[in-house]
Amino acid sequence: MDRAERVPQQRHAVPGAETTGPAPRFNVLGPVRAWRGDEPLPTGSPQQRALLAALLLREGRTATASELIDALWGDDPPSQALAAVRTYASRLRKVLSSDVLVSEAGGYAIRFALDQLDLSVAESLRTEADKARAAGDLGHARALVGKALGMWDGEPLANVPGPFAETQRTRLEEWRLQLLESRLDMDLEHGAHAETVAELTALTAAHPLRERLRELLMLALYRSARQAEALAVYADTRRMLAEELGVDPSQELKELQQRILQADPSLAQMSAPVPEHAPTAVRPAQLPARVPDFTGRDSLVHELGEVLTTADGRVMAVSAVAGIGGVGKTTLAVHVAHAARGSFPDGQLYVDLQGTSAVPADPEAVLGSFLRALGTAESAIPESLDERAALYRSTLDSRRVLVLLDNAKDAAQVRPLLPGAEGCAALVTGRVRMVDLAGAHLVDLDVMSPEEALELFTRIVGTERVSSEREAALDVVSACGFLPLAIRIAASRLAARRTWTVSVLAAKLADERRRLDELQAGDLAVKATFELGYGQLEPAQARAFRLLGLADGPDISLAAAAALLDLPIDDAEDLLEALVDTSLLESAAPGRYRFHDLVRLYARACAERDEHPPSERDAATSRLLDFYLATARRVYEIDRPGDRLADGLEPTEQAGLTFTERRAAQDWLYAEAVPLLACVRQGASQVMTLRRAIDLLWAAVDLAESGANAREYEAAATGLFDAACACEDTRAEGRASIVLGNAHLLTGRFDQADEEGLRAVRLSQAAGDQLTECWASNMVGAIAFYQNRFDVAEEYFQRAYEGFDAYGDGPGAASALCNVSRAHLGTGRAESAVRLAQQGTDMYEAMGHALKGANGRYALGMALSASGRHAEAAERFTEALEVFRSSRQRLWEGMTMLRLAELDLAVQRPAPAAAHAEAALTVLRGIGGEWRRGNVLTVLGRALNLIGQTGRSQVCWREALAIYEELGSDEAEEVRALLAPVAVA
Repeated sequence: MDRAERVPQQRHAVPGAETTGPAPRFNVLGPVRAWRGDEPLPTGSPQQRALLAALLLREGRTATASELIDALWGDDPPSQALAAVRTYASRLRKVLSSDVLVSEAGGYAIRFALDQLDLSVAESLRTEADKARAAGDLGHARALVGKALGMWDGEPLANVPGPFAETQRTRLEEWRLQLLESRLDMDLEHGAHAETVAELTALTAAHPLRERLRELLMLALYRSARQAEALAVYADTRRMLAEELGVDPSQELKELQQRILQADPSLAQMSAPVPEHAPTAVRPAQLPARVPDFTGRDSLVHELGEVLTTADGRVMAVSAVAGIGGVGKTTLAVHVAHAARGSFPDGQLYVDLQGTSAVPADPEAVLGSFLRALGTAESAIPESLDERAALYRSTLDSRRVLVLLDNAKDAAQVRPLLPGAEGCAALVTGRVRMVDLAGAHLVDLDVMSPEEALELFTRIVGTERVSSEREAALDVVSACGFLPLAIRIAASRLAARRTWTVSVLAAKLADERRRLDELQAGDLAVKATFELGYGQLEPAQARAFRLLGLADGPDISLAAAAALLDLPIDDAEDLLEALVDTSLLESAAPGRYRFHDLVRLYARACAERDEHPPSERDAATSRLLDFYLATARRVYEIDRPGDRLADGLEPTEQAGLTFTERRAAQDWLYAEAVPLLACVRQGASQVMTLRRAIDLLWAAVDLAESGANAREYEAAATGLFDAACACEDTRAEGRASIVLGNAHLLTGRFDQADEEGLRAVRLSQAAGDQLTECWASNMVGAIAFYQNRFDVAEEYFQRAYEGFDAYGDGPGAASALCNVSRAHLGTGRAESAVRLAQQGTDMYEAMGHALKGANGRYALGMALSASGRHAEAAERFTEALEVFRSSRQRLWEGMTMLRLAELDLAVQRPAPAAAHAEAALTVLRGIGGEWRRGNVLTVLGRALNLIGQTGRSQVCWREALAIYEELGSDEAEEVRALLAPVAVA
């Protein structure tokens, strides 16, 4: 029978372990072996056993591939190390099953219950022995330690290669000796001194420098009436230590020698210094003081208080609060701990674990401090971490104590410090999300709400100063990113400067380049807080942190981040998730990430300070721009097959994303709209990226036509145009004029659009940019049409058609034909207008062009309507409307509804006309410009007048007239005529 079968099964299991079926058992306290029932399982080659041992000794936690490579080969791994690890893991999984050896987060873990590993069984036995000894049951304690020692089967991890195994062998052997010393100590306390002399003699010979063994041997000899031999042991020890190490014996050994010389009577009753495992009960009260101006966080205070106070004798409650530096984790935790004190009558322990410092607090030292605080005598505190943790848990048994572990580095630092006893509770804070802290209630602490932030600012500065400058105060807390530390610093600076107004402080914080420097007061500084977290990052994580800060968008997708970092997407995800776990980056949504505003400023400052060579900063933003341009090109292509614009865009080194479905392509474009436009604006700042930025905005024209991002699109277009003019790049300036002119056209500013269109024609001709010239001619024609200059419109549309046709751009030629149809309508040639629109629509149909085909149907509907073919026109408009809606083209959706309203009026259906016009007004809200709004209001007024709602119709017409008069539009005369009868009456 295996040794693991000779002890009772333990009740507690590692999370994720199977609880049904024959589970495998493992041995590491000797040769590494696995069993299922009585059947031994093959564990493979020495290297494969090394992998198994490395996973078993992580106690169910996941080991990354790089950690396993280090464990097996250290600093000199073979070239195929990763492949070897995967092979070993695959083989072991076949032996153990996929439920036992699991792959997760790019690494591996073995899920097992504690009674399935001999080491875990031995540790449980030692813990129970400590409890028994503390309760005075010495015999049971000796038996339990004896069972724990019986788990060993020779050298631990025997014949397992690798640096990890070597380190663990040393650790396990040391622990075995500590167990042995503990058992011998209890043997002597139990009176078995004569029986232990032989064993101690052999052990001191095998471990001559271990003074505790020598101390026990001296005591055993003395109690066996062999005083001279006991003193001889001391003399031998002193000589050996002097010769080997150049040191004197320990103080404990010296004191024992003196007591033997003096024949101290107490030596006959007790072992030399025996730990006092039943300390005097002491009620610690170590919580720091509450912050007097603690503000907000009501829901979290309630949530954490509820979790902690469930430690009512049934469970041990653990809550872990994570967040970026300065978000108020400690303040919240201290406040909650004070509020919960009544539930923990036996005291509260507190420690700052220094998790962000270069040397975090040692759990062993912390346990020593906690044990002393709980009344344990210094001499009774064991040396090793495991023994201290066991004694700490034993001491807290049957007590109700709250432990606040502040500023933790990670879960590994926290685990030994958890009470373990029912009725106790632990509250942990740290920057790292402790997802691997089993059973913990996890809380991600976010920044304050604007209301909470303003309240905190007001409490520090004073109501009188803030109430008179509320807007400026809101600007201040907004500039602070609603981060409590930043708000506290800003408010403290203002409170200390009576001559400053809130507006003065707001102005200082408005400059992003100086903001972090302004946010410091005394020994408090936001930048210093972020620096602590940044200093903990591994090199690859630090690089990712810096470069991500260069992107201007509010957030970034995983694919875009991978391009920015120049990494495969899986590697980029690992780095980004690691930054999320450290709270330096936030997970905005699945696959999307964002910085807190102040963290972004800090990350960018780090990039300027630490990124070498500096050209890598420009290279990173260039890669991001490439990614967006390459992907936007794919979206444009899938929406407009055959359109030559995609071929004429600037080349890119990044491949970008590919799409198989039109819907997915559109989803990407609209989801990325804000960061894409931010990237465009950023691209305008450098000559090397200007052309690509212009082309990106051109390729993303759907963002303007959809209306959702029309203002941002126009602002970006204006910035690109100014940049192109400044660098005197004719090709770039011509394309920038096209993009800006189109933005003006979509908002109804026809004079400005005409100016840009004509400029684009001239510049594209000068640059030999044939495609841009075709687009510019088409745009100038459209502007002339809207301004009722139909002859000019037809001339430019015809030029556009011929240019597109010569360039081989079928969709462009079809668009120009449909526009020529509109010009024919303007001059009363309805029959030819229908023919041309039908021809253009047929061309779109042949190319499978859904979106632009809808534009063709729109033009055909206009021509059919003018020809009196109202039913056919309605069909074409309805077909176009469905495509515009599915493509999220709000501008054209609204305009098609307007045409349907006009068609309803033409066939004397005023009620449906009013409904369509109302819908058009709703869809076009905020987009399309005032001129188009005036058109809709005019038609709506006509429909309302016909259904008897004359008051409403007058309001619509007056509003339309005001718009037209403001714009100087010819349509003003038409509306005045509609209003004239009312004026006469």
